[in-house]
Amino acid sequence: MTHTPLFAALATSLALAAPASAEQVGEVGVDWVGNDIIIDAIQDPKVEGVTCHIAYFERSLIDRLSQGNWFEDPSNASIACRQTGPIRLGDIDRSEDGEQVFRESRSIVLKSLRIKRIFDEANQTLVYLAHAQELSQGSAKMSISTVPLYDAAMAE
Repeated sequence: MTHTPLFAALATSLALAAPASAEQVGEVGVDWVGNDIIIDAIQDPKVEGVTCHIAYFERSLIDRLSQGNWFEDPSNASIACRQTGPIRLGDIDRSEDGEQVFRESRSIVLKSLRIKRIFDEANQTLVYLAHAQELSQGSAKMSISTVPLYDAAMAE
């Protein structure tokens, strides 16, 4: 009894459902202790032709030692998403809750930085929301960016 086709199909579906990965494209030093602002490019895995750039703060070892809170970076982030090629919508979540495009841990357990895509069908616009998710207290820190779908291919 062989399960190879089943495992291959499962692996493919998991790979397609996986959130996007980030590629660092910039790093700006902000002070003498080595704190940096990192800029990453993130391709939307289900919307061909859309790239988001996200900027976030990364604490240095010196800052961690002097300020405490060793295992955590701030939740602040800024996002800008643009059309970087012909837009082709894949099988995206069209609900009001949208779907997660990217997630990155900002602490060992309790905090993560997330990007969600929400499809505003009435205005033919993709809305990208960068926000922190914290288990203990939540977070009001967020940033949004929109990409209009003037002549996007709506098929998968």
